Amino acid sequence: MSSSDLRHTALDAVHRSLGATMTDFAGWDMPLRYGSERDEHNAVRTGAGLFDLSHMGEITVTGPQAAELLNFALVGNIATVGAGRARYTMICQEDGGILDDLIVYRLADAEDGSPVFMVVANASNAQVVLDALTERAAGFDAEVRDDRDAYALIAVQGPASPGILASLTDADLDGLKYYAGLPGTVAGVPALIARTGYTGEDGFELFTAPEHAEKVWLALTEAGAPAGLIPCGLSCRDTLRLEAGMPLYGHELSTSLTPFDAGLGRVVKFEKEGDFVGREALAAAAARAEQKPPRKLVGLIAEGRRVPRAGYSVVAGGEVIGEVTSGAPSPTLGRPIAMAYVDAAYAGAGTAGVGVDIRGTHEPYEVVALPFYKRQK
Repeated sequence: MSSSDLRHTALDAVHRSLGATMTDFAGWDMPLRYGSERDEHNAVRTGAGLFDLSHMGEITVTGPQAAELLNFALVGNIATVGAGRARYTMICQEDGGILDDLIVYRLADAEDGSPVFMVVANASNAQVVLDALTERAAGFDAEVRDDRDAYALIAVQGPASPGILASLTDADLDGLKYYAGLPGTVAGVPALIARTGYTGEDGFELFTAPEHAEKVWLALTEAGAPAGLIPCGLSCRDTLRLEAGMPLYGHELSTSLTPFDAGLGRVVKFEKEGDFVGREALAAAAARAEQKPPRKLVGLIAEGRRVPRAGYSVVAGGEVIGEVTSGAPSPTLGRPIAMAYVDAAYAGAGTAGVGVDIRGTHEPYEVVALPFYKRQK
């Protein structure tokens, strides 16, 4: 796909003015890095980083039966999400395979008292999720609306982010819990301020109208400069989420895995009222996982310097025991790391004799529990 065929975010001109290296990500022309990936990564761990996430897919679900529709369409219990709160959940196929992992925000109720939800899907799956929700809405008094063009999404992440954002907003950030969102203003323009993120640090995701994106970005850049805030691309976002042990769709999650295979069975709420898509298959997957644990997602830390990549085989005693799903050098640990699905017998932290087949050489790796990195609260 040529650059002219790609979708561009409202901040495209800003990225280019900053000299960003751009890349095609899920049909969007997105900043991969602005300078050093390591510097961007470390800025988020020690100060703050600024991300353009406007490629994510926002879908609004409204109407008297919006909660019932989402309870049927998704595996979580969305009916119990309070106004101003958010929930991590998944949408699955009838066979239990994961179509996408999602964050669902419950916004302020509509004028008629109906609940309003915003479903945020991964960029690569936004159309798939929209189509599935639209199809599953049949028979419910609810509307599914594609709002991808209605929002720009800017994230400010890192230990300095609360102080930076506080200087630009009227919102009560101290009272804003993790996985909650509230309407407010940022740099004088309306925004939904959510305390969510994908870096393992404290931080905020700001949903605003595309025409306001540049103003918000520039205001955050200026306010954050004394705290070391710098713009950050998708490359360091990936190493940050990898250190934090957070799954990425297409790597740790896919249609060939159920939430139970991915070690995320906790997101499936069998106790909620009514049927939901995939219930039967997921109940069978839960029972299977109890009897014979599937391969388990673990962390691997290299003893050497060679970097494992997705798809590389994990080996022990000359046998293939698993597969790497994500791998990269870890700026925080100073060594290459990976997430991998391995046979349950080899999943214990400290299991000896485990390696990764890197171009025919079995490089030694230490098995560790996820995450690799946990921030000090």
